[in-house]
Amino acid sequence: MKKPPNRGDEAVGQAQSKLARLDARVEAMQSVLVRMLQEVVRAEARLDHSRAAQLVAANEQLVLAAVASQADAEAAAQALRSASDFGALDALTQLPTRTKLADRFEQAAAHAKRHGCRFALLFLDLDDFKAINDGHGHPFGDQVLRRVAERLVAAVREVDTVSRHGGDEFLVLLAELSQPRDAQAVAEKLLAAVGAPAELEGYAAGVTASIGIAVYPDDGEDLETLVARADAAMYQAKRRGRGGVAFHGTGPIEGPGLASPTADLTQRRARERASDAADQERRLSDLREANEKLVLAAVTAQELQAAAEQSLLRQTEFLAAVTEELRNPLAPIRIASTMLGRPGADDPLLPRVKEVVEQQTANVSRLVGRLADASSTTPVHLALDRHRIDLGPIIDRAVAARRPLMDLRGQTFESHRPPGNLDVDGDATRLEQIIGNLLDNACKHTRDGGRIGLSVVVGDQALTMTVADDGIGITPQMLPHLFEPFMHDTLAFGVPGAGLGIGLTVTRALVQAHGGSLAAHSEGADRGSRFVVTLPLAASDALAPGAGPAAGDAGAGR
Repeated sequence: MKKPPNRGDEAVGQAQSKLARLDARVEAMQSVLVRMLQEVVRAEARLDHSRAAQLVAANEQLVLAAVASQADAEAAAQALRSASDFGALDALTQLPTRTKLADRFEQAAAHAKRHGCRFALLFLDLDDFKAINDGHGHPFGDQVLRRVAERLVAAVREVDTVSRHGGDEFLVLLAELSQPRDAQAVAEKLLAAVGAPAELEGYAAGVTASIGIAVYPDDGEDLETLVARADAAMYQAKRRGRGGVAFHGTGPIEGPGLASPTADLTQRRARERASDAADQERRLSDLREANEKLVLAAVTAQELQAAAEQSLLRQTEFLAAVTEELRNPLAPIRIASTMLGRPGADDPLLPRVKEVVEQQTANVSRLVGRLADASSTTPVHLALDRHRIDLGPIIDRAVAARRPLMDLRGQTFESHRPPGNLDVDGDATRLEQIIGNLLDNACKHTRDGGRIGLSVVVGDQALTMTVADDGIGITPQMLPHLFEPFMHDTLAFGVPGAGLGIGLTVTRALVQAHGGSLAAHSEGADRGSRFVVTLPLAASDALAPGAGPAAGDAGAGR
């Protein structure tokens, strides 16, 4: 009979077989390691000392780079955490925002559920804060809000949370209350802190607030419901009077004047959106105002620069004109003095030389007088010897002095004035200077053979004198600046006898010193010009108004 196989021997055989295979693998691995060690030895033998040093230096650089990368990563993580914290703070008051408050609420709710306790949410609203913004401006109101935030934080515990809800509203989360009534004591403490006297920018910044209180979980188990009910309780407190505190009871909000939590929350969000829109509009308005001021400042600077450049150009032209004007009378005086110094000069020459010197001296005196008048062209600086005087003879003398030049140039002159005296209260010399300057101006700017006219009209209280010509006219650009000193119209360039450009300036100043006015009119180039002088009549003047036929120098031609 065949003997059955021994299972124990069979297991031993299998184990011995496995051990043999394992020994073979170990020997193979030892062989591989020996070969690798030999290759390492050969490689080290091939490397010289400098390559080994380079490997060490490279290794050190790799270690330093790894350390620096780790430091950069830690700094980036810290910056990310800081940015996250910054985003969770209100930009104005640096208080936690509603997002941060929601996190704190979840922690407080979890703690209250584990320990079976309560906590409270306070809704604080500043009374009539809009009056502060309207009365002192939004920057002052922002300072008040920052001061209120500081006082609220100082009045509560570190475990409590003060958050800015929006505008002038704050939420205070009171954690770990022993009993709900403790919230009232904290609310009264907050009201006292907010209402404490304070001074900002020299103004008393006293404010009052109203507080509504909602208790977890009695009044709600989520943040939105507690905020809505605390808000409703706050409005209850406001209706009772400023600086009040009110609790919200358990259960839904009912009764006249109170809305449901959902409705209150909708209204709150609407008010928040309106407040944000108002803040954005205010910022845009401030930016627009600042931009307008910058534009105006830039335009003003450009105008001042242009005015300074124009003034410098006028000064240069003035000095050149004065030099030219003084050179003209000085030349005859120098010639006359040379003639007087000649030996054997004839006695008949002396009267002629005397006449030349006197005439040119008068020209110099007249020029100096005009310059003096130009330096004091305000009416208060002009000295006048005023008394009641008839303007008719003064007009005749001024016309007679300019008539030879008009005749020489073939210009026709016409004069029209009413009969009788033209009594005014003025200085005869200065009045003649006014009329003479206007006639000189008309004569210079009217071509040979042109027409010049002077007319006088008497009204109830004033006399109007007009000097008109059909000359070169005045450009529209020049009219507003015609009476400024040293101004010359482009049409007047090359006109013979053009002066310093101060005659009309002095003329207007003299007219104003007499209580009158001077205006210039022209239709443009080659359309002639009119200068209208208005002077008040003498106080007791009994002249009849109106204009009549010429009396005196009427219709005189060449």
